[in-house]
Amino acid sequence: MGQYLVVSRVENLEEHLALAREYGVGFEINDFFDPEVLESKERQKEIIEAYQKAGLPEGSTMHGAFLDVVVFSQDPRMRVVSEYRMRQSMKIAQSLGVKGVVFHTNVNPMLSSREYDMHAIDMTVEFLKTLLSDFPDIEIYLENMFDATPDVLVQISERLKDYPNYGVCFDYAHAVIYGFPVAIWIRQLAPYMKHIHINDNDLKHDLHLALGTGKIVWSQFFDYYDTYFGSCSVLIETTQPEAQRISLEYLTQLGECLPEAGSEQAEKGMNDLYGE
Repeated sequence: MGQYLVVSRVENLEEHLALAREYGVGFEINDFFDPEVLESKERQKEIIEAYQKAGLPEGSTMHGAFLDVVVFSQDPRMRVVSEYRMRQSMKIAQSLGVKGVVFHTNVNPMLSSREYDMHAIDMTVEFLKTLLSDFPDIEIYLENMFDATPDVLVQISERLKDYPNYGVCFDYAHAVIYGFPVAIWIRQLAPYMKHIHINDNDLKHDLHLALGTGKIVWSQFFDYYDTYFGSCSVLIETTQPEAQRISLEYLTQLGECLPEAGSEQAEKGMNDLYGE
């Protein structure tokens, strides 16, 4: 079974650290997709130093820039900015020493056509090949965001699968809201999956609710997980520590393998965190 992670934000860092100590979870840092943070070197330095001082749990990841990031834009100036933000994300990830960085496909479902999709695939692959080569020690996970089907992500992944630091971040909650059969999503993307995002919703909107407080049937998810991608790390993608705790307790009630406080695995997580 892969490691569980929780979203971390620097303003709630002490509470996230408490969850890491109690449950043995890692972090997915969510401070650096904010364009205002990415525009301020001073703020970036403050946040990086706060994490370095606290210490990151082993296996932690980071969410990269995604707002308005379109490396396949027809507008060359938009492409330059998008590529700059993604490269900036990778340099921040180097400073933090995280395992991997999540980016979005960001295809627009309202523009979907064969020509649009092929252009998005070609341009994304071209840039990611460069990024994967330039940062070989950091994994890059490409996530389904607005994708109504797995088609674009499958074609991108097939062309990047030979890069050892490439993988898919499969957002299960995103997939369920578009109505395309989840089983097909999973069968087609499973060969490329390295990282998973989960949270709950009403099956219609991307609500980022605590697990067990929406309508997703989690027993079905874990059947898929055990069958197709059981070694993938899993992010509980809720921002507030209270919702994270609710989700972790829900997983415990389902009988999922979370390290118990005082267990060898939880103790190892604490030792990793504090360098003992």
